[in-house]
Amino acid sequence: MLITFKSKAYPNVMMYQDHAKRILDLLHKDSELGVITAEEAPRAVKLLENEIEESRKHQATDEMEQDVKAHHDEEDTEHEAIETVTFSTRAFPLLEMLRAARDQHTDVLWGV
Repeated sequence: MLITFKSKAYPNVMMYQDHAKRILDLLHKDSELGVITAEEAPRAVKLLENEIEESRKHQATDEMEQDVKAHHDEEDTEHEAIETVTFSTRAFPLLEMLRAARDQHTDVLWGV
């Protein structure tokens, strides 16, 4: 399922719910319906920037974990490839929206 993030400060950002959930969990927000207020935006930007930086440090570990999961059944000759889209790449559009919302003192909404 897709989540569409909306803000008066930035074009809509669409993400798969599974990918958005990691970000929204970090911000202690529900993935179904929610708001990041203009007052919360500076903290949200900082948390997301820190999470992106941390994920870059462990990128090789994440790829290895996915490869192990792909090979869990050795009888399966066709398995999924390692995911090449990193967390930082997936999170960047929402981070940009949050920065714009912070700078323009507007809210970010989803599920409405």
